[in-house]
Amino acid sequence: MVSDVLCVTVVQGQDDWGVTFTSTEICAVKGATVEMSCDYKHPTYMYGNNLTVQETFWFIKDLVDLTTVKAYTDRVQYSCDGKRCTLRIRDLRKSDSAVYKFRFITNPPEGRYSSPTGVTLSVTDLHVYVPDLNSYKKTLTCHSDCPLPAHPTYVWYKNGHDIGIATQSVLSEDRRCSFLALTRVIDLPNHYFGLVLNKVISGQVPLNLRTSPPSLSASPSAEIMEGSSVNLTCRTDANPAANSTWYKRNGNPALQSLSNESQLVFSSIQSSDSGLYYCTVENTLGKRTSKDIGIDVKCEPNLRHKYFGSTRLTECCECLREAEDIGWSRSTESAGEV
Repeated sequence: MVSDVLCVTVVQGQDDWGVTFTSTEICAVKGATVEMSCDYKHPTYMYGNNLTVQETFWFIKDLVDLTTVKAYTDRVQYSCDGKRCTLRIRDLRKSDSAVYKFRFITNPPEGRYSSPTGVTLSVTDLHVYVPDLNSYKKTLTCHSDCPLPAHPTYVWYKNGHDIGIATQSVLSEDRRCSFLALTRVIDLPNHYFGLVLNKVISGQVPLNLRTSPPSLSASPSAEIMEGSSVNLTCRTDANPAANSTWYKRNGNPALQSLSNESQLVFSSIQSSDSGLYYCTVENTLGKRTSKDIGIDVKCEPNLRHKYFGSTRLTECCECLREAEDIGWSRSTESAGEV
């Protein structure tokens, strides 16, 4: 059993019948082996007969002996020592999470007792994750929703190959273990890391140590004119696939995302859209941020004329922004010649 045992005594039944469970709650890791025990009692005599126990078994519902349930075939084992009986389940599955009860039958058949409650078993996965994708030194952390043993034996695997007991691992106060991958492996392609903890195998986590920051491109790449269609594309080689999010830098730390697609599309771009843009990509392994791409929206010059008597003054105002880039030229044409 890979979990700490809660030693709680619960007496059930009435008169001289009852069952006492060693623990009423057990949490264990998927693939592990777990044991649960109970002590039972019964009267010495019944109807003038000396009572002896003829049959004991564990059940979940409908008083069906677990050894006859197909899902538990070759995975459960009973043992009794006096009036203490133990249920052992190996190769735990998440579907094994249930309340396990105990039943015993004596002679005569009227002497039988089923515990009204039992032991609650919770089965959870052993997980491996990478907290920081941006670091070339990857810290792989295994954790479980159940408390891990105080002194676990764990071995890390890479692409199915044993890479040895994790001598660089650190067991924290909350019983999580960490492993620091060596820098020299950054030149290798995708890896799948797994963990064996007290012979319990974790799920595998894909880790691409060559994942680079996302790259950006703009289409068209030439001069961008106001009113035209512009696409900004965020490209990444992340594995597993990553979700993209677009942002515009404006000095506000609480940035609002512009798009959750790999492309940011402007169907009719405006001069106010000029600025610096970047994207982030995020998957189960972490999050990375691109460099900025600058967008400078150009406009066709607009000519305006003003007249002072017979003199025409021509105003050149880019993008109708009268406060910017204004040029004046004098024309001697009369007003009637326009």
